[in-house]
Amino acid sequence: MVFSSNPLSLSVSDPLFDTWLRQNGYPEILDHRPTSSASPSTVSAATPSTSTTITSTALGFFTSLYSTVYILLSLFSTNPFAKLTNDDLAAPTPPWQAGFIGDYESYSFPVSGAQAQLRVQENVKRYARNYAWLLVVFFACSLYQMPWAAVGLIFSLALWESFKRCSVTWGLDQYPTVQQTIIRVAQCVAAVILIYSGVQMALFSALSLNYAGMILHAGFRTLTREKQASRGRSR
Repeated sequence: MVFSSNPLSLSVSDPLFDTWLRQNGYPEILDHRPTSSASPSTVSAATPSTSTTITSTALGFFTSLYSTVYILLSLFSTNPFAKLTNDDLAAPTPPWQAGFIGDYESYSFPVSGAQAQLRVQENVKRYARNYAWLLVVFFACSLYQMPWAAVGLIFSLALWESFKRCSVTWGLDQYPTVQQTIIRVAQCVAAVILIYSGVQMALFSALSLNYAGMILHAGFRTLTREKQASRGRSR
């Protein structure tokens, strides 16, 4: 029996459908959609020879290795802040245990580079405040490992606080030229203190560690609905 086409049916292209799923809070459907690279394998009826089996095994191993390396490179070549907005940073911090960490079922290796890029961009949007707090923690740990950097940072902050108090006490607002000169001198002194104390190295270490952890967590963290995370938090 031949069915007639329904004139009321809609044919939506994949990009538009992906955009609709992303905007309406269904990222898990995007995460589990089959990719074009996953093609069914054909099984021959004839029994393969030993050399053919070895060649197929070696070819499969190198193909799997190449795919794994390509996916890892896709993770670190993706711009994680491409879709990040100010609203994401102003949103409430997702719960750490139920939302950010999750359980062992919340992680899986991405099957393609496109899926890895999608996970990175979507998870960075959702857990932007968690990553920001982790950056503060990593920077504090770096300062703890580098006491001179912590001393230099504290001394620079104390220098600026003293300058602000002296500016109010001496009434430097009435002498803008003198005030600007003192500000420039204080900036140069603070920069020299920060450089020689190694604060830039502590900041670079914290940024590098936080960036690597963010990319790996966002790439291996499966996409879930935000409503599920809110339900877990309410419980």
